[in-house]
Amino acid sequence: MFKIFFILFLTVPLLEIFLLIKIGGQIGAGWTVFLVVFTAVLGAFLLRMQGISTLRRLQECSARGELPAIPLVEGAFLIIAGALLMTPGFFTDTVGFLLLIPPIRQQLAVNLINRGVWAVRTHHGGQSSPSSGTTHTIEGEYERKDD
Repeated sequence: MFKIFFILFLTVPLLEIFLLIKIGGQIGAGWTVFLVVFTAVLGAFLLRMQGISTLRRLQECSARGELPAIPLVEGAFLIIAGALLMTPGFFTDTVGFLLLIPPIRQQLAVNLINRGVWAVRTHHGGQSSPSSGTTHTIEGEYERKDD
């Protein structure tokens, strides 16, 4: 895992510099700076809309008593998308905008959960299990004791 992050840490900035130079050479430095700032502003606006939508779905799942696994993972993807969109560059903006597209983000979340890459903790026993869409009911009795 460390090797992957190390390679990304080296290659992504080099790719961003390459793209900024190439695009800046084609459209000019001023337009390149404008596009980088514009994508950050547009990304922040879209991120806010998607975040509110995901929060609403998370609340609906919780109200129904379901484990909101997919909305939680989507929320993590939205945080990643926000970081990528605030990072200057065209490659990170492209990946960030792709994460803002709900069907893509939802499919990635489902794939990660199903593959067990992102473990979902259940309320009973704290064991990790991929979300399978089934609900578990645990019955029991309790007694409240006042101090």
